[in-house]
Amino acid sequence: MSGRTRIIDRGGMDAGAQAITGQLGRTVQRLRKAYNLSLSDLAEQSGVAKSIISQIERNETNPTLATVWRLSQALDMSIERFLAATDDEPFVEHLSRSDTPMLLSEDGKCRLTITGWIKTVEWLQWFDFVAEPGGELVSDGHQRGSIECLSVISGELEVECGDVTELARAGETLRYRCDRRHVIRNTGREVAHATMVCLLKAAVLD
Repeated sequence: MSGRTRIIDRGGMDAGAQAITGQLGRTVQRLRKAYNLSLSDLAEQSGVAKSIISQIERNETNPTLATVWRLSQALDMSIERFLAATDDEPFVEHLSRSDTPMLLSEDGKCRLTITGWIKTVEWLQWFDFVAEPGGELVSDGHQRGSIECLSVISGELEVECGDVTELARAGETLRYRCDRRHVIRNTGREVAHATMVCLLKAAVLD
């Protein structure tokens, strides 16, 4: 038997694996926060132990492919996109529908698609919002000082924030504190479409 012997650089392989794992941990944490999921919530949805997820986010373990797959499914992202995310991504980034995470309201009538950059999720979030007639999205408060801006593209939407309720129609924008319980409702007869931008800790408000 003849052939060339291949010398494997174990140090380089280990360094590469560590770099991939570190980026994976940051991706998991950003997506988890984008969905407002606790470690326990993600563990329940993915079937991956809470302690393992915590270790992945802190870059303290090299997860198996099966673990990565479970997390990608729970976070609504294709495994290819999940693994490909890096800090050196090109400026022009093209995401397919399957790579764009989406949330549903409890009543199933409101769809919130995460169109913002996942790397800014800790301070800036933006979404595409669609609500069927009668749909209602109820949200708990975010960090103190957070502001949400809802710009209606079509239809009409009502926002309830504290003791105040306001209605916005196509072309209008509602801006309100979202550091307290707030509700968005479609009280009209048509499907409503809007863009939503959330500035976390946007200001210190009394």
